Amino acid sequence: MSSQTQGMMFSKTWLTVGLLTAFLAGCGSDKAPSDSYRTSPDYRAQNPGEADKSDTMFGGVVPGINLFGSDKEGRDGAVAVNAFLWRAALDTAAFMPLASADPFGGVIITDWYAPPETPDERFKINVYILGRTLRADGLKVSVFRQMQDPQGRWTDAAVGADVTTEFENAVLSRARQLRLQAVSETN
Repeated sequence: MSSQTQGMMFSKTWLTVGLLTAFLAGCGSDKAPSDSYRTSPDYRAQNPGEADKSDTMFGGVVPGINLFGSDKEGRDGAVAVNAFLWRAALDTAAFMPLASADPFGGVIITDWYAPPETPDERFKINVYILGRTLRADGLKVSVFRQMQDPQGRWTDAAVGADVTTEFENAVLSRARQLRLQAVSETN
């Protein structure tokens, strides 16, 4: 057997051992036994906020890796948005084709939509949900408008401020409806 063949077999063996080790390590519990006391109701009541330290990547000993900073509530790496605003924005923009929807970043981007009554005019909407709370300042909408010239080229056109405000108000109204619906279902 040549030394090159032996080297390849040695590499494959270590690769297999490494993959098997990683697989088996992933089969264990997600909490270390020593951190199990942190999940008890008594501990959580006496130490609010402290009990969640075991939920980090390295447990309670070393803070977890944080790529995105902390949100206002101090949760590391949180990128969630208000569910009622998210659903309301999707419902309100449902008549337009979606180009992109990111529920973690809170961004909804529609594709261009031409109303059937005005085919030489088209609209595009970008919705940004800015936080976890259901508030008017937690929503930002950008509306774009283009007009088609006689040669068939699309050019940008002005959009009235009232169009953006009306769309934001429609999203907020729908979000309030969804929230009231959810509250009445729990009672």
